Amino acid sequence: MTFKLSMALYFIATLVLFGQTEQRIAMTLEECISLAIENNLDLKSTKLTKETWDVNFNQNKNALLPRVNGSYNLGIANGRSIDPFTNGIVNQELTFSNAALGLDFVAFNGFRLINRWKQAKLNLRSAEMEVEAAKQSVILNVTLTYLQVLNAQDLVKLAESRLTTTQGQLDRLRSLYEEETGNPAEYHDLQGQLALDASNSVERKNNLEIELINLNTLTNTETSITAVPLNTELEFEVYDYTAQEIYEQALQVFPTIKARDLSLEAAEKAIAVARSQYVPEISLFANLNTNYSSAAKLFNETGTGIAETGDFVTINNQDYSVFAQETNFTSENIPYRDQFDNNLNSSIGVSVSVPIFNGFRAKNNVALEKIKKEEAQTALAQIKLDLKQSIKRSYSAMATAFERYKLLQDQVDAYKESFRINEIRFNNGVSNSVDYIISKNNFDNAQTNLANVKYEYALRVKILEYYRGNI
Repeated sequence: MTFKLSMALYFIATLVLFGQTEQRIAMTLEECISLAIENNLDLKSTKLTKETWDVNFNQNKNALLPRVNGSYNLGIANGRSIDPFTNGIVNQELTFSNAALGLDFVAFNGFRLINRWKQAKLNLRSAEMEVEAAKQSVILNVTLTYLQVLNAQDLVKLAESRLTTTQGQLDRLRSLYEEETGNPAEYHDLQGQLALDASNSVERKNNLEIELINLNTLTNTETSITAVPLNTELEFEVYDYTAQEIYEQALQVFPTIKARDLSLEAAEKAIAVARSQYVPEISLFANLNTNYSSAAKLFNETGTGIAETGDFVTINNQDYSVFAQETNFTSENIPYRDQFDNNLNSSIGVSVSVPIFNGFRAKNNVALEKIKKEEAQTALAQIKLDLKQSIKRSYSAMATAFERYKLLQDQVDAYKESFRINEIRFNNGVSNSVDYIISKNNFDNAQTNLANVKYEYALRVKILEYYRGNI
């Protein structure tokens, strides 16, 4: 009953796993890498950061150019106000307008703008290196996951082959059992072994499904994909480089190291920017202004006339009014354009701003930037240390996997021959099921270990090549 239940669960689990994977599209490693580079969210985020630094760089570069600003306004004033044309007090509705154009250019400020531009350029190059590092990291992760999928596929094949072999033996013993000529204990031993092999097969298929999910996560595509099985065996050769040689090459080509080097240079430029606050700032300026007022009038002479002055003279006790000749005028509005032309005025000059005391702001800013530089130096040293340790660990694991592969090859050959002999003996009734099962499990486990160490070696070599910049 237990055997039947185990086999039923195996077939149900197999159907479920098959249903999850039957729609997957087989893709090569190169196709998976292309998808990941296009869709990976971490890489997209890094690219957006780089675009931010690109805008920041352009902003600091454009800050070196002169600043030209224009202004224009038009309005209506009611009541008592100042006539912008005459500067006199008027009490009427007044339409006014003015326009201005100004130019401002920083001639010298302790190279602050230039150093900011250089700092932004270094930060941009650092961001570009971060993008390259993220890209290489995606390629590495896809490659490693792809190899893990291939490893899981091989293990599934081994498990299915193992299950098929056990099933064949069980079918042979079932005939003997039903004819009551075989050993019932051996028949039941093989039933138990078949259930164990079925359980291992389900576990292997589940592990494969997990690795496929990881691969799909990295590629970030709605299409379910799987890896194309290798047509050739993985190559096993003695690795040509030592851990120290790999580390020295990594210092020259590893994008993360380059990014931190550039960040350190940018921190040095930030100190120069902060120190420029000690230096006077010299600027050149030029301005052009004009205005308009509806109160401005043009008076035209229309002739002369006699008008009473309000004074008088007394002759013989008789008062006589005093009249005077005066010129008569008529007023007319001055056109908008004429006022703008007539009221033009300009100015040009030099402005000097001398820092005398600003609450030690400059001193504190310099101190803060020096701390940031030390932080950048510490971050660079830490990354180099982590890199060196990672290379050592990967190199040690690679060398161990290489040695284990050679030893496990011998073990597989030995257990293969042992299983062949025990299978013949078991089929001929010379040995018992216990010896057969032990020999079979030894051979199967040796094949599994060989498959694992084969891909372990390939993974470690890929990681070391990644550090060398050959991913």
